[in-house]
Amino acid sequence: MRRHTVEPRPDWQRTVEEQGLVYPLTRHPDGVLRPYWDESAYYAFTLDEIETLEGTVEELHAMCLAAAAHLVDSGRLADLGITDPRVAAAVAEAWRRRAELPSVYGRFDLHYDGGGPAKLLEYNADTPTSLVEAASPQWFWMEERFPGADQWNSLHERLVDAWRAQAALLPPGAPLHFAHSSADELGEDLMTIAYLKETAEQAGLDTDWTSMEEIGWDPLSGRFVDGSLRFIRSCFKLYPWEWLTTDRFAGHVLDTLDNGGGTGSTMWIEPAWKMLLSNKALLAVLWELYPGHPNLLPAYLDGPRELAATTGYVAKPLLGREGAGVTVHEKGAGPVVRDDEPRCYQELAPLPAFDGNHVVLGAWVVRDEPAGLGIRESAGLITDEYARFVPHVIL
Repeated sequence: MRRHTVEPRPDWQRTVEEQGLVYPLTRHPDGVLRPYWDESAYYAFTLDEIETLEGTVEELHAMCLAAAAHLVDSGRLADLGITDPRVAAAVAEAWRRRAELPSVYGRFDLHYDGGGPAKLLEYNADTPTSLVEAASPQWFWMEERFPGADQWNSLHERLVDAWRAQAALLPPGAPLHFAHSSADELGEDLMTIAYLKETAEQAGLDTDWTSMEEIGWDPLSGRFVDGSLRFIRSCFKLYPWEWLTTDRFAGHVLDTLDNGGGTGSTMWIEPAWKMLLSNKALLAVLWELYPGHPNLLPAYLDGPRELAATTGYVAKPLLGREGAGVTVHEKGAGPVVRDDEPRCYQELAPLPAFDGNHVVLGAWVVRDEPAGLGIRESAGLITDEYARFVPHVIL
């Protein structure tokens, strides 16, 4: 694994916008626009490194599914902060019926520097983004700049295949809706939804789209409807389950939830069992089930324990996204247990720095199979909304 600098292509911004990346620039707190898509550098890997990473992701995903089964079988959903009995019942039922429910994708965030085993930082299994840049502009960049090279990137083909293989699980006679939140000001959610909708259409599915805010409730039929008053039978949402089960329509969501087997009137994708994997408490459960595993970092739910004195630790809100609420505690700083919201306390493993850039690997899974790689760089130890996406090649 090596970082190389390179001259960006002329008119690169227009190029990546035409390939689906609608926000190639990010406005920083100082008001300056800086590249989010950053092709002034790239990472090069050997084939052996990529094959090792693929094997690691496959094993980690299998371990996460085993941890989900353990949480349901042992009735430990409260450890994830799922204390509402109706929500817990819906999650458990979705897990038991998971073979009847479409599930598309997820993203592992990994600590890796090319010199040792990759370490799991977290699993974004419900509403992961940075998908479009990993699947499309990154591939076309490689073809233009490094013809004859390769890339860990079968995302597009696998997404189309995933929709095609699971089409029979969708309710018949109605389009699959794709929904994002209109509160997304950057356009990232809309871009991601538009791309996933396109892959579903390439798989032969009938699709439509809406925003979450435009979805209505018809009290006469007791069903969700779109802006044209058509029943929403299935919907892929880029909207976290913890919001869907707590906002003002949460009761209707649970009352009408199609969890497979012909139950309910609306099927939501990703399915409710993804709440078991998109929660930082999963990191502590994995360490409990697989202590000492080379691809895991020690993690706990009741406090940092020995980490405060030995390695330092990172405190992560169970449902945080894009680094929100994450705090870093150096070795010897002492344990700090926050009681404002549940957290997971994970061993501090500072992100590897290449030329002063802190890097995290985003390894994609599509329908239980490793599918590709996206790399983000940040100025600090926490990968936040100001991170940059940097392409990669296999040389």
